Amino acid sequence: MKKMLMLTAAIALAAPLMGCNSPGERAAGGAVIGGLGGAGIGALASGGRAGGTLAGAAIGAASGAVIGAATAPPQRCAKWGWDYYGQRVCVAFYN
Repeated sequence: MKKMLMLTAAIALAAPLMGCNSPGERAAGGAVIGGLGGAGIGALASGGRAGGTLAGAAIGAASGAVIGAATAPPQRCAKWGWDYYGQRVCVAFYN
């Protein structure tokens, strides 16, 4: 039951990140989700003590921000062309 609850919570927390576009937005969203997850794990691991909760939140927020900023979505193609072998390739991207 706990595993299903954690999986549902993880999916619910990750859903708002699907619309993020800029690296700053992804970093902020990752920091929030990582901080909340880290605080929860830190609280469980330390028995509810404030030190463990704060340490977990700090580690989770930092790692969530780094991972969120590093995961850029692929660029969308604005113009398609053909290469020498007849395969379709992108020749221009949207900004």
